[in-house]
Amino acid sequence: MTAPLSIPDGLQAVIFDFDGTILDTETTEFRRWEALYRQHDRELALQDWQRGIGTWGAFDPWAGLPEHVQADRQNVHATLHASILEAIEQQDLRPGVLDVFGQIKAAGLRLALASSSDRAWITRWLTQHGLLDVFETLATRDDVARVKPDPELYLLAARNLNLKPEQCLAVEDSLNGATAAVAAGMQVVVVPNEITATQPFPPEWPRLDDGYTQGLAGLLKALR
Repeated sequence: MTAPLSIPDGLQAVIFDFDGTILDTETTEFRRWEALYRQHDRELALQDWQRGIGTWGAFDPWAGLPEHVQADRQNVHATLHASILEAIEQQDLRPGVLDVFGQIKAAGLRLALASSSDRAWITRWLTQHGLLDVFETLATRDDVARVKPDPELYLLAARNLNLKPEQCLAVEDSLNGATAAVAAGMQVVVVPNEITATQPFPPEWPRLDDGYTQGLAGLLKALR
C-alpha cells in the first residue's frame, strides 16, 4: 500500500516553469543552434548558452556566427526556427510530469505556471498537449516588466492565486528560473534537463536528477 502524501504545512500551490521543465524545448533549441554553429566551423559553448536559459537578452547566439551568416540573418533564422518548431511538435512532455499534475490535483493543491516565454508560445504547446485548462493561471513575459531571474513572474502567479509566496512551491529546470523563485520567497525544487544539469545550482536547493520518476512524493520529499 502506498503511504499517504505528507503535504508541508501551509503549502497550497505548485507553480511550474514551462520550457525545459514541462516540455524540454531547451535541449531541442540548443541542439539546433549547435548544429548551425558546426555548419560554419564554430562551436557553441553550452556554458555560454546556459546564461540565456529561462530569461531573455542574457546571451545572443548570433554574435558567435560568421558575418556572412549574420548578414543573412532573416533567412537563416526562418530556416532554423522552422526546424526547431518541427522538432518540438514531435516531442512528448517530460516523462512523468502528467502524472505529477494529476497527483497535485488529487492532493488538493493548486497549479499555476510562470514562464519567461510569451503567452502565444506557452498556449500553443499547452493546447497541443491538452494542458491549457490544467493551470489556474499563467504568468508570462507579456504580463511583467522583468522576466526571470527577477521574481516578478512568480510574485504575479502567487498574487493571481491569492496566495502568499511562502504558500507556493516552484518547480524549475534552470538557474535563472530557480533564482527567481527563491527571490520571490518560494521554496523551489530543481528538476534539471540535459542542457541545464551542469548549471551551478547552490547545493542547498533541492534537486531531482531523476526527473519526475518519484511523482509528487519525490518533489515533496526533496523539500525535507
